[in-house]
Amino acid sequence: MAKVIPCRQCLGCGEKKEKTELIRIVRGTDGYYSLDETGRMNGRGAYICKNPACFDAAVKRKGFERSFKESIPADVISRLKGEFEDLGQK
Repeated sequence: MAKVIPCRQCLGCGEKKEKTELIRIVRGTDGYYSLDETGRMNGRGAYICKNPACFDAAVKRKGFERSFKESIPADVISRLKGEFEDLGQK
């Protein structure tokens, strides 16, 4: 029997991809937002492609607000964008 590979939808472009191809953004149980490189952190998660244009599209379309069911302050979005760009440079 073949192993099932979980798929998730990108908040920016809307494409469905394997979980391993996406970056998870998580709101922890303490309400702190962060990038989850392992995909195993506790909390509610949303997925986004590793493409910076997808991050910008998700912000523009309010994809993060829909996924996390709350408004996210601009300073948190800018911090996440910085972390996202740093991750892309690794």
